[in-house]
Amino acid sequence: MKIIITILLISLHVNASTLHMSISASPARINPILSTDSVSSQITTWIFNGLITYDKDANIKLDLAESYRFIDDVTLEFKLRKNVLWSDGVPFSAKDVLFTYNTIISPKIYTPYSSSFRHIKSVEIVDDYTVVVKYKYPYFKALETWMMEILPEHILKDEKDLMTSSFNRSPIGTGPYTLASFSVSSDITLKSNPSYYIHKPKIDRIIFHFLPDRSSEFLMLKSGKLDVGNLTPLQIERQIDDKFRKKFNIYEDIAHSYSYVGMNLKLDKFRDKRVREAISLAIDRDEIVDILYFGHGQVCNGPFMPGTGAYNDKIKAPKQNIEKSKRIMKELGYDETNPFEFTLTTSAGSSGSYAAEIIQYQLKKAGIIMHLRVMEWQAFLNTVVLPRNFEAVLMGWSLGLKPDAYSIWHSESSKKGGFNFVGYKNEEVDKLIKKAEKIVNKKEFDKIYKKIFTLIVRDNPYLFLVIPNSITVVNKNIEPVSPSIIGIMHNAIDWIKRP
Repeated sequence: MKIIITILLISLHVNASTLHMSISASPARINPILSTDSVSSQITTWIFNGLITYDKDANIKLDLAESYRFIDDVTLEFKLRKNVLWSDGVPFSAKDVLFTYNTIISPKIYTPYSSSFRHIKSVEIVDDYTVVVKYKYPYFKALETWMMEILPEHILKDEKDLMTSSFNRSPIGTGPYTLASFSVSSDITLKSNPSYYIHKPKIDRIIFHFLPDRSSEFLMLKSGKLDVGNLTPLQIERQIDDKFRKKFNIYEDIAHSYSYVGMNLKLDKFRDKRVREAISLAIDRDEIVDILYFGHGQVCNGPFMPGTGAYNDKIKAPKQNIEKSKRIMKELGYDETNPFEFTLTTSAGSSGSYAAEIIQYQLKKAGIIMHLRVMEWQAFLNTVVLPRNFEAVLMGWSLGLKPDAYSIWHSESSKKGGFNFVGYKNEEVDKLIKKAEKIVNKKEFDKIYKKIFTLIVRDNPYLFLVIPNSITVVNKNIEPVSPSIIGIMHNAIDWIKRP
């Protein structure tokens, strides 16, 4: 009998399917309301759910909510699903929704996501599976706010300090996968949640291999040890062969992100807008697209995503003009004997360090001396970005399908925990952001956001660089894979990996 059971267990283990992916850094906190870096957000997406989400065409669809309705312009009612369990077996209920809201708005919690919830007047529990949200005024993202993933009240209600809680390393969620193993600078393993309310994912495990540099990820892909990964433009142009193409399907589209140089506007050297203009004019963005991206990308000319109503295509990115850059710097008192100098910090393990070297070379032509500092991602985040201990940084932002300028561009978001860590402040931009929040008419909203776009670009708080193409490869033994505006992972719980 023992032999039969052992054989059965071995058989089950062999047949269990595993999806191999990669991460370039360790997540800071596996907690959706505290996940401010891309790796943390990537992991939390598998473990937690919001009340609503996007479908493959970027339309709103129900998630933990069974239905919703607007009772009037400022009152939103959610009916919750009754068949949802937390991964520890406790039923999900309205208490969790109210707890998540109260946690996000708590002064003890430093999270940039609180900005979306400040428009809410109250959240009330009607019964175990009904929640009513009252807004202070009609709000253009009233529904999208509740894409924020929900936290378990029964686990965290007595937590004294969520910022340092062990929950951030051993989360309990309602999502399709649960955390099986995690340690810093190592692989992360997720296992399928048999109680997931839609159905148990068809792939049993996901292993995120810790690969801090792109070359290691590429070698793992080539050797067939990863199922999903990303290619750099150099790799797709020069380093893959027919064998690779037979093994992987390749999906390429414009990424929902951009790269930028952000300057610390609290420092005297960057407060004068003319300094920022001179630096911007010394940069050849087209050259960066050609050299670094081999044409797999486009120059970024502002803070909102092309194709959305907020995007202002009348605003063009500045062309390199070395003479004008030198002239502005000379007017400000800088020349060959007294050059303008600053240090730019970026993270290792991404294209950022290569872009920084190109920019350094370009600025030198205008007599601007830029020193480079390249750091490991977590050290960069925790000792440079979050404490705002920098002169300039080279980073990237994700671009939302429905833009919300408040979290990055409003001066109120420069407080601790906010995303406006460069300290940008423009009173007209502040007023327009607040005005747009109360407008639900799309044409009127887009008109205001185009104006915000224009003002931000003119101020040069960021030097907008490149919107890269996203080049994703997926093992051909995985199906059904369906490319979409929100990415290829939207139907991952239905993926099957053939041996």
